[in-house]
Order: sequence, then structure tokens, then C-alpha cells
Amino acid sequence: MIYQIRGKLAKKEENRVILDVNGVFYEIDVPKTVSMRLDKNKDEIVELVIYHYFNIDKNRGIPVMVGFIDELERDFFEKFISVSGVGPRAALRAFDKPISLIAQAIEEGDSEFLKTLDGIGRQRAKQIVAQLQGKVGRFALIKEEGQAKPPVKKEVVEEAKGILKRLQYSAKEIDGMIAKALEAHPQMESIEEILNEIYRQRKPRG
Repeated sequence: MIYQIRGKLAKKEENRVILDVNGVFYEIDVPKTVSMRLDKNKDEIVELVIYHYFNIDKNRGIPVMVGFIDELERDFFEKFISVSGVGPRAALRAFDKPISLIAQAIEEGDSEFLKTLDGIGRQRAKQIVAQLQGKVGRFALIKEEGQAKPPVKKEVVEEAKGILKRLQYSAKEIDGMIAKALEAHPQMESIEEILNEIYRQRKPRG
């Protein structure tokens, strides 16, 4: 089994790279958060830690490799797919934000942030928190070059919800408005920013 691959970057896409290892070309899936940190120049040397799985297609199993910058990121991926109903393909889509921010959100029980990940809905976000909270703190320490600011704090979201409730919005409306605002700007720091973003999204366009 391949643990690590080092070779020239022959091709790079958002969720896939092709590495040339002494004339043998390997196709490797990568999360968006990994792809963004790889050099865009062809023929640059790239080194990836590998996770293997088999994609079952009808009656055959297709071997798939997933690449990460380091072993700690791969370990977090394995933790993430241990959640019932979250397979490798779903995790690849979900890792569209820095891994440290995802781990931090899990530890803080911030399902609102997790809902902003590609393909992760309300129930899945709650399930991820329920199964992984208290188990992924070390991954929040991963330092990624060019990392965005930490996600908005849970208490800020709750206070914004309280204000919207006093303004006579229903719980369903509030959840929808908050989710859309955080999807647009997941690193907002204050209640004012959240409410201003909601206003901008609801403002009639004319």
C-alpha cells in the first residue's frame, strides 16, 4: 500500500492532481483546502500523504487515492469519515475550508459553521458534532498557510438569533437567514456583521 507519493505536478484541478513519478502518472483526489495550497506551476515537486479506499461501482471496486499535505490532515479525514453516513467522497466535498477551522467548529459544537461545508446539511452537522466533539481538538492546531480568520463564535450566532426572534421572525426563517449569511461570509466576527449581511441578502433589488 502507498503511504506517500513524491513527484512532479503534471496537472492540477480543484479536487484532483496528476503526479509524474519517474514516468508513472498517478491520479490523486485532493480536498479543495489541499488543492489551494499546492503550487500551480507544472513540473513543481509535490509530496502527498495518501489515504486509500475502494469506490464500489456496480460489481467492481475502483482503487482511489486521496492526498494530503501531512499525516495529521489525513488522520482528521479518517476521523471525519468515521461518522455514520459520511464517506470519503462526501468528506472530499466538505473539506472546502481549512481543516483546523472544521475541527474547531466540531469541538465548539458549532453546527452552523459545519452547515456551510459543501454537502453538509443540518442533521449531518449535528451528527458530526455528536460523534466527534471532544475527539478532534488536536487537529484545530493545524497551521495552514493563508488560513482565514476563525469562524464566527457560536454565542454571537445565538445572540443574532435572539434579536431576529424579537423582530417576530419564525424559527424556520431565522435558521434560513443565518445559514445563508454564514455561507456567504463564514468568518464574520460580530452580531452587526451577521445582521447587516442578512439585510443585504433580503434587500429588494431594483
